[in-house]
Amino acid sequence: MPAAHGKSDAAVEEEVALGYDVLSQVSRAEGIGRDYQLKCNLINRCFQEEIGFGRYQWQLFAITGLGWLADNLWLQGLAIVLPQVQQELNPVRVEYAVLAEFAGLIVGATTWGIMADLVGRILSFNITLFLAGLFGLAAAGAPNFVIFCSLIACMGFGIGGNLPVDGALYLEHIPQSHQWTLTLLSVWWALGQLVASLISWAFIANFSCNPSIPSGQCAKSANMGWRYTLYTLGALTFLMFICRFFVFDVQESSKFLVAQGRDEEAIKVLEHIARRNGRTITLKLEDLQAISGDTTSKPVPNLSTSVWNSFSKMSLSHVRPLFSNRRLVINTTLIIVIWGLIGIAYPLFNAYLPLYLSAQGSASGSSSVSETYRNYSIVSVLGIPGSLIACATVDYTRGSGRWLVGGRKLVLAVSTMLTGLFLFLFTTSKTTAAVLGYSCASGLTQNAMYGVLYAYTPEVFPAPHRGTGDALCSALNRIGGLIAPLIKIATTPLSGNTSANTANGPVFVSAALFMVAAILTILLPIETAGKMAL
Repeated sequence: MPAAHGKSDAAVEEEVALGYDVLSQVSRAEGIGRDYQLKCNLINRCFQEEIGFGRYQWQLFAITGLGWLADNLWLQGLAIVLPQVQQELNPVRVEYAVLAEFAGLIVGATTWGIMADLVGRILSFNITLFLAGLFGLAAAGAPNFVIFCSLIACMGFGIGGNLPVDGALYLEHIPQSHQWTLTLLSVWWALGQLVASLISWAFIANFSCNPSIPSGQCAKSANMGWRYTLYTLGALTFLMFICRFFVFDVQESSKFLVAQGRDEEAIKVLEHIARRNGRTITLKLEDLQAISGDTTSKPVPNLSTSVWNSFSKMSLSHVRPLFSNRRLVINTTLIIVIWGLIGIAYPLFNAYLPLYLSAQGSASGSSSVSETYRNYSIVSVLGIPGSLIACATVDYTRGSGRWLVGGRKLVLAVSTMLTGLFLFLFTTSKTTAAVLGYSCASGLTQNAMYGVLYAYTPEVFPAPHRGTGDALCSALNRIGGLIAPLIKIATTPLSGNTSANTANGPVFVSAALFMVAAILTILLPIETAGKMAL
């Protein structure tokens, strides 16, 4: 066994020099076992010094990125088709479709996130896109609004597991030197909105009823654009599932495996990834077994056994460690609340942006469907640089001479506060140009905000409980999304028609919630920039 894997004073000093910050990690990781911490340090060192960031990681970046793309693809996809759904299916409140989507997202985020800690990341990773694609395609053929909402809820159940699971799986397969790429993953999320907007622009602008036709009087044959849009989104989601399941050989998390006592499988995973990168590793099974003193190999459980054992022993064992001391209580509580506030604020504006743009166009005398979705596409394009800005500013390297930017918390607070500011300005807009300008500005800062938030959250939770921590945050975020349509309903007329004036109520609430979330971000006691995730 090379000395590099020992726990001597010299080795600890070397870890600090590499930016591991072991003492800080241990304090953040209270509630997990000593054996796991030591094994995790060996795995982290193996990734940093031997496996590196190579072919496997770049492919994993793409395949997990597809999950992030699919999440926003459907979030924005539903928002895009709402005006045409309202015109054809004539619901009492079209906002109920968003309510149904977020109901499914809540259950999906909780189920698949917790399952990732109980039976492993791979099951949740693969099944979420399959369910989303299946029910998304079915929703495109819905004959009435009730069936449409039911199928959208089932689609949400599938897509809801993407963000908590995909981010955790990716983080657990990369070295500390490249944790900044977790923020870069948010580019895929921004691309999801762009893809949805371009597809809808092509179909809805050419295969929809005239906006002047009253709701309920628009024939299905003349309004197929929204259905073509959902058919296309469903087909794309199914294609993503095929890439995950049949094309790319995704490995289980080695950190999950050692947390389950399956050290032999963990070593095989590390050796497989190293081969894909053209590398070899010196870490051996004996090194891990020496820490726990257990030299027996646990058999590989089959899926049905894993699921049965996990649910028969289900408890709060993955929740309590997230609140095991005062510092973690404060940090975990704040980050969950921040997710909840943003969960209300984000869809309160973005889920109805096409309606707001259409309403503003009507007020200014320019209400063509093509112009509405052209403007929405412009907003989507401007969101992509936000992810790149977040990626460039969230990290720093100690002692390297590189500019010290300030870390996750500062960038998250600033981008969230700017989002609130631009939305306040949105409510003062009197022209289509002003609405479009403030929408673009908020789109940029929102994507920067989400890029940092998606990186910080899995980093702050240790791997044995990361899926559960991410699930709690994502679930409260989706609960917030469930509340957003209720606020929208309470602040708009029963007719469902959103005028330029009535749009200001929910947007003002959204802006205020972003401001509150920014203040809470400053109070987070834990900074993860420059630290290796356990």
